[in-house]
Amino acid sequence: MPVKENRSVKLPLFHKSNVWLNVISVEYLGEYQLKLKFNNGIEGVVDLEQELDGEIFEPLKDKNLFQQVFLTSRTIEWPNGADFAPEFLLEIALKK
Repeated sequence: MPVKENRSVKLPLFHKSNVWLNVISVEYLGEYQLKLKFNNGIEGVVDLEQELDGEIFEPLKDKNLFQQVFLTSRTIEWPNGADFAPEFLLEIALKK
């Protein structure tokens, strides 16, 4: 059965040459907010305060550590090894 395109669903622009979604810039804004830019052209602010649960993320409640966020080849990471999938970050950015 052929699949029909649902034109009422608006998906972010994503060029076919970009197989993977990547975070390409990060800026610390204060508290637990980061301004992110993705390789599909979308920019947004994510507030990660509610996401800092569990053994790997709990240390990020220390704002001095949270501010040490940096880019990896695909996403953002902190010195303790914590990271978030770019798809998850995009989902949060699009909720605002």
